[in-house]
Amino acid sequence: MHKILTIDDHEVVREGVKGLFQDGLATFGEARSGSEALNLIRDQEWDLAILDISLAGRSGLEVLKEIKQLKPKLPVLMLSMHAEDQYAMRAFKAGASGYISKASSRDELRNAVLKVIKGGRYVSPSMAERMVFDLSTSEKQAHEQLSDRELEVLCLIASGRTVGEIAESLSLSDKTISTYRRRILDKMQLNTNAELTHYAIRNGLVD
Repeated sequence: MHKILTIDDHEVVREGVKGLFQDGLATFGEARSGSEALNLIRDQEWDLAILDISLAGRSGLEVLKEIKQLKPKLPVLMLSMHAEDQYAMRAFKAGASGYISKASSRDELRNAVLKVIKGGRYVSPSMAERMVFDLSTSEKQAHEQLSDRELEVLCLIASGRTVGEIAESLSLSDKTISTYRRRILDKMQLNTNAELTHYAIRNGLVD
């Protein structure tokens, strides 16, 4: 029987993942935050961690990097509401074994879990093509120079969220989000939210 740790700040997601394995193939632990997850990973042995990329207060990518420092051999499947184009490459570079959207079907999610837990890697066919293309070109896009958190803020701005809404969803202050916004504009040599949104749509960063 496999032992799986689900790391997500939404109970409905954690329960949904457990519901995929009512056949008794796996037992589950649950963590609502990065710090709670790291404590469980430090104290117990797990066969797989399923990690939300948008945890409140901390980026899931930051937590992923700490997990890999603690337990380098522990496979991690990233579960995200964001399109693959935004984060998949960063997740794999940080040590993830798979990346799947929360919009995926139950069968696809179950198959991804089983593939990763057996030592494989999971990525959708469309993302596999994109990754091959990215490896074959040396031209970097402007958003690739952003930090993981800056990219997350960019995508939220482009989706129409206000500074206050972004701050609340990430458990950060309005001032911190405004600082991220200014850094993003400076790094990408843009001037307004409208330009950020246009860039994000053109490059497939928002649906």
